[in-house]
Amino acid sequence: MTTILRSTRMKAAAAGLMMATLMIGANRVQAADYEIMAPAAPGGGYDRTSRAVEQVLKQDKLGTATVINVGGAGGAIGLAQFIRNRSGSDNAMIVGGFGMIASFATNKSKVTLADVTPIARLMSEYSVVVVPKDSPIKTLADLVAQLKKNTNGVSWAGGSAGGTDHILAGSIAKAIGVDPKQVNYVAFSGGGDSLAAIIGGQVTVGVGGFSELADQIKAGNLRVLAISSDKRVPGVDIPTLKEQGVDASLSNWRGIAAPPGITPAQRQAYLDLIAKVVASKSWKDILQTNGWNDEYLAGDDFKTYIANETTRITEILTQLGLVK
Repeated sequence: MTTILRSTRMKAAAAGLMMATLMIGANRVQAADYEIMAPAAPGGGYDRTSRAVEQVLKQDKLGTATVINVGGAGGAIGLAQFIRNRSGSDNAMIVGGFGMIASFATNKSKVTLADVTPIARLMSEYSVVVVPKDSPIKTLADLVAQLKKNTNGVSWAGGSAGGTDHILAGSIAKAIGVDPKQVNYVAFSGGGDSLAAIIGGQVTVGVGGFSELADQIKAGNLRVLAISSDKRVPGVDIPTLKEQGVDASLSNWRGIAAPPGITPAQRQAYLDLIAKVVASKSWKDILQTNGWNDEYLAGDDFKTYIANETTRITEILTQLGLVK
């Protein structure tokens, strides 16, 4: 009898150990060492967002992370590598956003954000329209008048062709009845080069992220004409395009995705993890420090948002003549 009881207990203990092991494997994403891919060079928006998530994971003891930078082709090289190497993984994520959708549409990329598992839109930042401090253009109305009079004579400085800045310039043109294809857009590879061209008066007008240009606006080196938000941003004394009669807006959002080929349980674990990240005080402090907007949108809603954004952005790029 004693032998039978001992055998029964051993089997129960073994079964319990096996169940615990399975549970740990299923929930590994809740407390793991993660790899977060930023599909761009260090210092850009995808890199800063990746490192912000990494920081919160560490500070809130949700896990540890290593940020991997893989630049090139507007994010397509990094995304293709992520899909190829991390499919089915329970501890890998990639940051992406508005700029990747635009780049993929322009370059007809073989991989897109539809090929991964969307987890959540995390944040966004608005763009601003600026001119040099000595520019004769004092208001958005002045800029609109010049664009209508001589569209090609107004040169715009911003980031890569077909990117966020170019799309906003084209959207403004379309909103005032000007052919977006006629926009004289001068693309720069980096924000520093674009900023130097704007401040130096080498172009008529510039477009860039608010957080990127805020210091130069405060210093008086740039005059800001409008911000691309739908409504006034609390604490930011800049009029929107819409309230000045130009029906255009742009939210340069960034989000995070998991690999393809994961199970429903793995997907839920990723969703739960990122929900904890964005609910933390650490994350809210990062948003405030960077001037980012809380744009949390998770799961299927985020997946639908990406599909709608892809359609909308592709349409704008087609109007700009960048997608045929």
